[in-house]
This record gives sequence, structure tokens and C-alpha cells, in this order.
Amino acid sequence: MHNVRVVYRKYDQRLHWHQWMRYLGEDSYGVWLGAPADSVSQRGEEPEVRHSQAHVQLFPRDRWYTAIFNDEPRSTEIYCDLTTSVTFGETEFTMVDLDLDVVKKRDGTVYIDDEDEFAEHQVAFGYPRAVIEAARKECDWLVQAVATDEPFLTTYKTWLDQVR
Repeated sequence: MHNVRVVYRKYDQRLHWHQWMRYLGEDSYGVWLGAPADSVSQRGEEPEVRHSQAHVQLFPRDRWYTAIFNDEPRSTEIYCDLTTSVTFGETEFTMVDLDLDVVKKRDGTVYIDDEDEFAEHQVAFGYPRAVIEAARKECDWLVQAVATDEPFLTTYKTWLDQVR
């Protein structure tokens, strides 16, 4: 298994969240990477953030989102970032974060986060209409899917077992 650098950028190409993760494998949902407890990530040049729980991340092919699945007892079970399609390199995955997030809490609550940021950045960065529509369509689908469909129900747990 090899390590992959995950790099999110904003629409103006400035560095956003980034971290190193371990390649776990691929299935019909996409490519899975994992990070054990005590791993770190970083937003831009800000100080590193240390994660107390293990997590896995799904990078679907030809979709406009990525998904993080957190181990217990973290209250956020699933965190989906609306993004452009992922560019898959051998040692680096890159995508543009489009602000909108779909969050599923461990108690089953699902909500959309950062709609204000999405609205602001549409103007500030000049998102094309096609980008706005693609992000909205994927967001609407995710709100339903994280509560009712795989890989959001049990599939991710097999991958999470590999990094616990």
C-alpha cells in the first residue's frame, strides 16, 4: 500500500485542506483512502489539525463530491464535500472544493452546511452556471443518499476496519 496526498483547492486555486492518507483500494463507489487515529491534516498554511479518531475517505470517479467517514465516538459520522470531479494521480488526488457540505451526524441528523459560503463564492470567484448547477444537483442527491443508500450505510465500515 502506498500513501496519497489529498489536496483540496478553492476555485481561485489557493490551497485549502490537504493531508497524506493510505491507499486502501477501489470498489464500485470509487477509491478509498484511510488515516489512522492521530493523523494530521492542514488547511492552507494554518497549523496542522490532529485527528483523535481514524477515518476513511471516498473519492468517487466522475462525481462531484468526496466523503469522509469518521470512526466513533466522533459526533459527525459522514462529511461530504461538494467538489469538482477528482483528478487521480499516482501519489496525489486533487479537486476544487465548492463550499457546500452535506453532514450526517451519528444520531442520524442530515443537513447542508456552508450555503452562505457557496453563495458568496459564486460571486467572488465567478462560478460558471454549469458548476453551480452540478454542485446543487449533487448536493440534493447526497442529502437523500447519506441516509438511505450505500456506501453511506455499511460499506464504509469495512474500509474503516482497515485503519482502526
